[in-house]
Amino acid sequence: MKFEITKEDLLRPLQQVSGVVERRQTLPILSNVLVVADAERIAFTATDLEVELHASLAHAVATPGKATLPARKLMDICRNLPDGAKITLAVEGERATLRSGRSRFTLATLPAEDFPKVDEVASTQSVSLPQATLRQLIDATHFAMAQQDVRYYLNGLMLELAGSRLRAVATDGHRLSLADIEADLQIEEPVQVIVPRKGISELLRLLDESDEPAQIELGSNHIRVTLPGMVFTSKLIDGRFPDYERVIPADDGQPITTDCGALRQALLRTSILSNEKYRGIRFQLEAGNLRILAHNPEQEEAEEEIEVDYSGDSLEIGFNANYIIDALSAIRTERVVLNITDSSSSCLLTPDGSETCRYVVMPMRL
Repeated sequence: MKFEITKEDLLRPLQQVSGVVERRQTLPILSNVLVVADAERIAFTATDLEVELHASLAHAVATPGKATLPARKLMDICRNLPDGAKITLAVEGERATLRSGRSRFTLATLPAEDFPKVDEVASTQSVSLPQATLRQLIDATHFAMAQQDVRYYLNGLMLELAGSRLRAVATDGHRLSLADIEADLQIEEPVQVIVPRKGISELLRLLDESDEPAQIELGSNHIRVTLPGMVFTSKLIDGRFPDYERVIPADDGQPITTDCGALRQALLRTSILSNEKYRGIRFQLEAGNLRILAHNPEQEEAEEEIEVDYSGDSLEIGFNANYIIDALSAIRTERVVLNITDSSSSCLLTPDGSETCRYVVMPMRL
């Protein structure tokens, strides 16, 4: 295998796929990137056996071939070459030689035949939507995924295809985030899949804010998202997602409407003096006013007051400040609506005038 390429053209696909390459791997070949060059195209593939990333670019090749090269070293070499540098990459036997100007690097390779391949996705459902729309859906929900929970099905994002709607739901058992988008689906029965946390993180990194299409294919064990010049494939979590609709409280209480940014800033300031482990803050609610209180074991205290549109009974309730802040950070409207029925009920947060996103935060006993 031999080809000549500019630094920028080589670095771009390497950076796209290198996110799944771990520095310490149980299998040495997983630290490598598979490079396949045919007459008119060069393809780069990296995997950690759970997520596979595949990037390609149209490029003339002097000698077709394939090999696996150490991903981090190759990327670091390219990154530190001068801008616009011409690179010649040649592979002979078990060695790859990279030349650029007066620089020369020799890298060890591993056989391309040993590189693991993710099983082919036997697509059962498919949907196409703009990248910006898919990114917006993930952005609005991913923060509520669990981290290393023994309930493994919570360590990911649930995607549900039903009717003309694509829904994303995440929960860690203490809070829940849900977002809907309209999509042109041709399905008879609703479909649910759970994409693991690492897969969601990588997909979020790859998606941009453009209207370029993202083609989503769902199989029994995998999800594949095809982007321009890029293919993302991830295993799915084998498990049943909890009946999330049961924990979403009805919005039939007295709503509390306020400025989203003002509430978020007040919470950020108050939480500075909350207990560092539990992050507990207290809401004291009365007609037209919300008082936010925090204290910690050092006997330090914080208090904020903000105006709210509320005419119900006085109420006192505790929450984890970070959970409320995360939900408010995901809401894109100027005003937010909170529904709290009583001091032992979960809080439902929704953007004012929209029901495309819903956030549930369970109360804390302080």
